Amino acid sequence: MLQQWIKRGLGVVAALVAGLVAVAGVYWRGRAMGRAQERADSEARLQARAADARKEVRDVQEKVARSNDDAVADRLKSGWVRSSPPADRD
Repeated sequence: MLQQWIKRGLGVVAALVAGLVAVAGVYWRGRAMGRAQERADSEARLQARAADARKEVRDVQEKVARSNDDAVADRLKSGWVRSSPPADRD
């Protein structure tokens, strides 16, 4: 009779261990899949930002190519060069 209880107890323990292993496996697989999805999403966002940057560069190059030299020089002076400091008000 004691041996039957021990065998039954070992069976229950084995079933519990198998269940815990299954739950842990599902957890780790889901976690790995989540990481992979995050990496893919991050890569997609990075590619989208790079495409936007390339488009912006192409637009600026086309705009500069259409403009004459004086217009480009004026644009550079107005937007890209620091202005002189304000005069003292004494």
